[in-house]
Amino acid sequence: MTDRIEINASRSIPCKFLQRRESKIANEPFLAWGAKLKAWRQRKTSLNHCMIYDSEKLLLLVGPCSLESLDVCRPVADTLAALQQKYPELNILFKGSFDKANRTSIQSDRGTGLEAGLEIFRTIQSDYGFKTVTDIHLPEQCAAVGAVVDALQIPAFLCRQTDLLVAAAATGCAINVKKGQFLSPYEMKFVTNKLEEAGASEIWQTDRGTTFGYQNLVVDMRSFSIMAGNSHPTIIDATHSVQLPGAAGGISGGQREFVAPLARAAIAAGAQGVFLETHPTPEKAISDAASQVPLSELPVLVESLLRVWKAVK
Repeated sequence: MTDRIEINASRSIPCKFLQRRESKIANEPFLAWGAKLKAWRQRKTSLNHCMIYDSEKLLLLVGPCSLESLDVCRPVADTLAALQQKYPELNILFKGSFDKANRTSIQSDRGTGLEAGLEIFRTIQSDYGFKTVTDIHLPEQCAAVGAVVDALQIPAFLCRQTDLLVAAAATGCAINVKKGQFLSPYEMKFVTNKLEEAGASEIWQTDRGTTFGYQNLVVDMRSFSIMAGNSHPTIIDATHSVQLPGAAGGISGGQREFVAPLARAAIAAGAQGVFLETHPTPEKAISDAASQVPLSELPVLVESLLRVWKAVK
């Protein structure tokens, strides 16, 4: 009998189709790319994914950059719950990172860590009913995180990492993959194709800006039309797009005054969702303090985005 690699109780793939290596963290095998994943994708599995994206609603992925603590997350969730109740045309997911694994400096705070972060997500889900999304950085994180949250996010720097894409797809979660700052929108078809071949249940494509010289990013509004050709929803990351990477002496700077115009322009250009980071007191945030939207300003911003979305819908 052919040996098999077990992904979870409902999925397995013949070893002969795939490369194999051992996880340094969990000491469990995980997958690399294989041409015959297409056959796996076509297999019926017991993973049941309920589609999150709804073309009749504006998709919003909103929350603090780092989860930090429940004390930070609760006021954000309170504000989002009020917005969701007031505007049924919104489809809001609560976002946050349990590990800021790509900080500029090794001295920077990385956040709650995996277990504490997942506990915050469980609380937000049970107390507010929100679906949740978070980023993962290693293939061996996918199963544990995917068992709690509704959508997994692939960081822009890691969007071409095949092992990570395949492991994320295997969870059955929706996948939000960010276009690398180094990547053209045309090349995103290869990223989404990997996810498709790996059996991803739902795929979103997010533009968070393209490197423009040193310590600067620009958003090409043509990207949303180009990436739409991949037949998956497109999202503007309006807060990371205004970053000035590494420009604040070991941390990233930012120009939050451009968050609103970029988000509105992207919706007008065809983006079907908006990713926003917000914080009750951005100046005290452990990461992206210069680009996060003050929570007090979020309702007005969201209302303006909804008006644009309705106008172009």
